[in-house]
Amino acid sequence: MAAWPSEESRKMSSTETVISVQALSKVFKDFWGRPKARAVDGIDFDVKQGEVFGLLGPNGSGKSTTVKMLLGLLYPSSGRISVFGHSPRHVQTKSRIGYLPEESYLYRYLNSEETVDFFGSLFHIDSKERRDRADQLIEMVGLENARRRHVGEFSKGMQRRIGLAQALINDPDLIILDEPTSGLDPIGCREIKDLILTLAERGKTVILSSHLLADVEDVCDRAMILYGGKVQAMGTMSELLSDRDATRITSPSLSRETMDKVLNLIREDTQSQEVRVDNPTQNLESLFLSIVEQARKKESETSGATSGHRVAEYLRGNAGENHADRLLDHLTRSAEPTHSQVKAPTPTAPAIDEDKLANLAKQDEPEALTKTSTPKKEENVDKANDKLSGLLGD
Repeated sequence: MAAWPSEESRKMSSTETVISVQALSKVFKDFWGRPKARAVDGIDFDVKQGEVFGLLGPNGSGKSTTVKMLLGLLYPSSGRISVFGHSPRHVQTKSRIGYLPEESYLYRYLNSEETVDFFGSLFHIDSKERRDRADQLIEMVGLENARRRHVGEFSKGMQRRIGLAQALINDPDLIILDEPTSGLDPIGCREIKDLILTLAERGKTVILSSHLLADVEDVCDRAMILYGGKVQAMGTMSELLSDRDATRITSPSLSRETMDKVLNLIREDTQSQEVRVDNPTQNLESLFLSIVEQARKKESETSGATSGHRVAEYLRGNAGENHADRLLDHLTRSAEPTHSQVKAPTPTAPAIDEDKLANLAKQDEPEALTKTSTPKKEENVDKANDKLSGLLGD
């Protein structure tokens, strides 16, 4: 299995601040203008270019309200928001943003191609470019076998896939993803996470709001945890997850004698008997993907979503031989033709020995078929001989 790139290996391509939020608050009021709920309460954070920033919190913590204010869909009660140095309501700024909402709002009677093409037309993208991008995106999200189906027939996971495609049609510089892996199978989840990493490597900024903490841990550089509309914690993954009160040592398998020496030494040094020894394990996702990868050899054609696809060419840009080129190598069929795809050179056909061919045909025929067909064949031969004799005058 391909290892996740370390946080240190994913260098930001710029120090440009894409999002700046200061003392941001949002108070919802009732019909009479009286404060009803303080959804966001004086939060501050910045997001840099090329960063994957996680937005975490339980239901009602203010995540969706914050996202809507970043998009200019809600106006803050107080505080300041800057996106690419402008107000979120700045029209040109909106053209640089891609958004996947928590629920996919799609026209149910459009098919995959029509859906992506429609959203591309909203950005005034040239028709030929729209078609090229739509083809790449549909293949990338694994819906090439369902491109003619109406999206109203799609499962939730397939709707999330086409929703992601429409969020990327304008090649955005800022991508806001609200529960992007909701409804997806484990393979689809892994592919979405790989895609997020690729977009970040290309210098794009990603805001990820998710309740699946494993997804955030896998891809985010930093995360902010909200509760009651306030920031409860914020920092890099290592800062948030490190347990400073414990130390883990990983080594090759040790003999019992060596293990006893190590444990005794640790107990003497720490003056504690609470020393635990266990074996490293892989996570369930890695096990699942390993099993599916082996079973993929028996994969049959499907009219639903498929997996193992490369990132759309226009999204990869000029990133070169980086994570974009390695994306999904653990799942994707190689670009080089496999043995089953390579056509063997056609040899020159040898002269056919008709007698041998007839004998081989007889050997392959079922016994019952051979017995029933033989008399008929002899009868036909006799008739042919009679006609020939008549013509020759015998």
